[in-house]
Amino acid sequence: MVTATREEQVWAALAEVPDPEIPAVSVVDLGVIGDVRFEGQRLTVELLPTFVGCPAIEVMQQQIGERLRNFATEVEVPVTFSPPWTSERISAEGREKLRASGFAPPVAIQAAPSASAFGDDELLTVLPLATCPYCGSRNTALENPFGPTLCRAIYHCADCRQPFEQFKAV
Repeated sequence: MVTATREEQVWAALAEVPDPEIPAVSVVDLGVIGDVRFEGQRLTVELLPTFVGCPAIEVMQQQIGERLRNFATEVEVPVTFSPPWTSERISAEGREKLRASGFAPPVAIQAAPSASAFGDDELLTVLPLATCPYCGSRNTALENPFGPTLCRAIYHCADCRQPFEQFKAV
């Protein structure tokens, strides 16, 4: 019988920690967990926020610390932007969970139109239309490039008449 290592157990526990803004997706599926390491009885789990100023950072740090408190005497959840989080870190399962929750996952960066096609060089590219997560239609329109957070924009589907949020490719 093979038993999981402490690190594998930590990753499994982190997979149970929901994103505070979209609880259907775990922090692991969202790709905001960086390095996980033990140093004696100290466990350090690096948090890679989706953007500077993310309002959920402190909540994620608290939830992660509480979930992992049985793994080490001391649990640290430092925030780091090196390496930076990108939308490519969202797992395939996470993308499907986003879609099932009514969020259009970000398009793959290599499949996204270049930022220069929109007349700028910004990383947070807002697409002129997006695929509706409810009905799969591309008959959609950008309603507002500024969603509830910097990493999302708001669209409307003309076919099923549902508003939805599209994650921007970062």
